[in-house]
Amino acid sequence: MLDSNIKQQLDTYLKNIINPIEITVSTNGTAKAEELLDLARDITSLNEKITLSVDESPTGRAPLMAIGPQGEETRVKFAGIPMGHEFTSLVLALLQAGGHPAKESKETIEQAKSLTNKLDFEIYISLTCQNCPEVVQALNLLAVLNPNVTTTMIDGALFQDEVNERNIMAVPSVYLNGELFGQGRMSLDEILNKVDTGASDKQAAALSEKAPYDVLVVGGGPAGASAAIYSARKGIRTGVIADRFGGQVADTMAIENFISVKETEGPKLVSNLEQHVLDYDVDLMKTQKAVRLEKKELIEVELENGAVLKSKSVILATGARWREMNVPGEQEYKGKGVAYCPHCDGPLFKGKKTAVIGGGNSGIEAAIDLAGIVEHVTVLEFGDQLRADDVLVKKAESLANVTIIKEAMTTEVIGDGQRVIGLKYTDRKSNESHLVDVAGIFVQIGLVPNSEFLKETLELTDRGEIVIDGRGQTSIPGVFAAGDVTTQAYKQIIISMGAGATAALGAFDHLIRS
Repeated sequence: MLDSNIKQQLDTYLKNIINPIEITVSTNGTAKAEELLDLARDITSLNEKITLSVDESPTGRAPLMAIGPQGEETRVKFAGIPMGHEFTSLVLALLQAGGHPAKESKETIEQAKSLTNKLDFEIYISLTCQNCPEVVQALNLLAVLNPNVTTTMIDGALFQDEVNERNIMAVPSVYLNGELFGQGRMSLDEILNKVDTGASDKQAAALSEKAPYDVLVVGGGPAGASAAIYSARKGIRTGVIADRFGGQVADTMAIENFISVKETEGPKLVSNLEQHVLDYDVDLMKTQKAVRLEKKELIEVELENGAVLKSKSVILATGARWREMNVPGEQEYKGKGVAYCPHCDGPLFKGKKTAVIGGGNSGIEAAIDLAGIVEHVTVLEFGDQLRADDVLVKKAESLANVTIIKEAMTTEVIGDGQRVIGLKYTDRKSNESHLVDVAGIFVQIGLVPNSEFLKETLELTDRGEIVIDGRGQTSIPGVFAAGDVTTQAYKQIIISMGAGATAALGAFDHLIRS
């Protein structure tokens, strides 16, 4: 099952197991069950502290691998073969079940251990989804830490009957005690805040008691991380609040234009960014969203939970998010056929008809990726020319199951009350309306800046971008901004990092002069 290189790497990791663990594989005689059993045998052959048992007459899901300390009821399960992006989830589950300490903060671990309710999580994933592992790993750790919690990763491609029965059309989809708990990327802190009643009030009280900062960075993407590092290196009190550390980069598949790094993936870069930030004396406050900024004697930033942080200067690096079509049916069927990540949700539409909205690089790349999975892809481009690079356009045009329609204005998402069944568009030349039968619609039409909470505070462009000068200074003295939320030309990771450094140096210059 595993090649020699992976076995060698895995052998090195498994040396960190402290206590004996047991793997139980439930089989049903299928080829996938044998594949999972082969994987379990490879793992047990590498470490004498791991034992294997086989259940050939399971009453529940199969194939399934359960992992837990020897002598205890298993609480971490993988329904499917945890390879691809989920292989790391498997390795971490083995280490944590074997007593290897988690890297989460002491406060997070204590909060996880304090939960008293019975919580049974089910996470539907696809092995090509790069957002799914964070959720799987968070819930696996929660189950390891707390005996009241169980968690099962379910490969949606392998358990199609469940996917259809529960009408799952986006991953990760998390169910708690049989009810939908949430969709999309979630950190352990976010999950704990949802299941731990009163957590928000306690956090707000603790945050409001923090002493004022010299620099408070709002946002944890490349611009925010860079700003935090440059500020901390100046020896000044630096804080960072981030709704989701990493921002868009965490959702990016392949990164091949980050100078000096030939290729990497978004989640890996985000992990490195966070570790770099934490190498300095930076107060990192994750899962916190800013809702108001006001200049008083100090600059105040109010958070969604009601906490108010104060600082002598602020750097806004809140980034951007996927632009929506804003047509009837889009919100109703979001996560039920309307999607924004072809890498994550594409496998759920295997053998079905899909549409991609947008003819830029992201749209054409999505069409090419989907063409290898789905029955047919229809690309709708508003303009009279595709905006993608020629090499991508030629590749898409060469695919027999890709149709490209230009001058097409999407007007409505059509559904049957449960899921998408089609979309309407208007031919901008003839003004005729057309209906396309599709099960999935992937929206790839650019980005919108996360600046709504600043509309009455700072100077913004018509597009919502924060207006800055060459030093990152905004229209309010002491408030700086950087990255995709600003008027900075070209939205690229490396440019955002440079802009974050510029804003940090601008803020430091402001502090020493004022």
